Amino acid sequence: MQEITISDDKSLLDIDKIHHFLSTQSSWAKSISFDTVQRSIAHSICLGAYTTNQQVGFCRIITDQATFANLVDVIVWPEYRGHGIAAKLMAEVLQHPSVASVRRFTLATSNAHGLYAKYGFTALNKPETFMEIYRPDIYAT
Repeated sequence: MQEITISDDKSLLDIDKIHHFLSTQSSWAKSISFDTVQRSIAHSICLGAYTTNQQVGFCRIITDQATFANLVDVIVWPEYRGHGIAAKLMAEVLQHPSVASVRRFTLATSNAHGLYAKYGFTALNKPETFMEIYRPDIYAT
């Protein structure tokens, strides 16, 4: 495995590759449009993981950079899993200045609780205080 670098430079992102994964392989954003992915990237802090010649991972942080952050779209492409890329992404996420002083940092996961627990994420302290509007079929065509 080549050395992995992490960058928050959006100009390095392979938006076509990100869109393809999210719209066809993710469990949370099936059928999402390219325009929606592009807008979500434009309005988020984004980290990419790279080998010398291609993007191998990605995540977004939605934040006001002062009080709240939400980690979303954490991706390591299947052929690169098992090489510690998610761990490198998470280490960089937690050191990123955009989240250094936020009071609450959240994420949602259906199958990676163990990974995120290693970085201090826990179940909601007071789940009864959280509410949501959830539209799981919003990207369906």
